[in-house]
Amino acid sequence: MTDRLENAPTRRLACAGCGTEFGCNLSGPCWCNDETFRLPMPVDGSDCLCPDCLRKFAGQRTGVGAA
Repeated sequence: MTDRLENAPTRRLACAGCGTEFGCNLSGPCWCNDETFRLPMPVDGSDCLCPDCLRKFAGQRTGVGAA
């Protein structure tokens, strides 16, 4: 049986934080898998954060890089 996401194209998303367009690879590991900070998947209809916004949010939540 073949995984239906095996040949899925990269999704183009607009960041829920800043609107920057970025990609999400549904057929393999996404860039966010390499990040140490994790957010739950959005359930309110919004989409994911771009790498910069995820890192900024992580810094705010953990106090890293806070001024």
